[in-house]
Amino acid sequence: QRLSVFGVAEVFLKFFGTNLLRKFLLHRLSEIVKDPELRRKLTPDYPVGFKRVLIGESNSFLRALQKPNVKLETAGIVRVVEQGIETKSGVIEADVLICSTGFSTTSYVAPMKVECGDADLQSYWKTTPRAYLGMVVPGFPNFFLIYGPNSNLGHNSIIFMIECQVNYLVQLLKTKRKKQAATVQVREDVTRGFNAKLQGELADSVWAVGKGNKSWYMNDQGLITQNWSGTCMRYWWQTLWPRTQDFDWGTAGQSAL
Repeated sequence: QRLSVFGVAEVFLKFFGTNLLRKFLLHRLSEIVKDPELRRKLTPDYPVGFKRVLIGESNSFLRALQKPNVKLETAGIVRVVEQGIETKSGVIEADVLICSTGFSTTSYVAPMKVECGDADLQSYWKTTPRAYLGMVVPGFPNFFLIYGPNSNLGHNSIIFMIECQVNYLVQLLKTKRKKQAATVQVREDVTRGFNAKLQGELADSVWAVGKGNKSWYMNDQGLITQNWSGTCMRYWWQTLWPRTQDFDWGTAGQSAL
């Protein structure tokens, strides 16, 4: 299954883009959902990938929406009232409300507090979490992240990304031991250059199409702090081994986490 996802996401989309995939998905939608009004409600008004893509279980999801005891309501919610929910099209009576509103996507490592000397990670990040390759943060020696900022995916297996990160960090720690260094931390200029390139690429991505409007991938400052900007193959190559010149190697006595 991971191989099939990789083939579609890394090869097909790279060479053919999302337009052909959109046509295929709309064709599948017309085959599964026969009611034209329901099909209209289910047809996205944004490009493929702008929001989370449902992979594998889409057929079950679409069939569930066509059951006689299920009604899809897309009118905006105005407020919760005594009878149920008041929408822009009227009141829907309900005895039980289940709120499936997601989760905070930009609060990395929360609610933990990470400090190093006078430095505080949340203060350093402020509203825009950032890390070199999603794993290391300047000013925080011996602090390592798995699945950190900008290492999420919208098109492939996150397990692959985590495997790359584990390999990278194990090699980094081996190098630290070989150098007999007490601490290791990524350089600020390296991280700044990495993030500038990353955000430049993300600004042209599908996730930035509805800037400041619909995409949960984007924060209030208009930056995407979750997703990787390239292919999985590129991330694999960039994390194949650490570049020692990207890091400062500390001696005994220097502060660390």
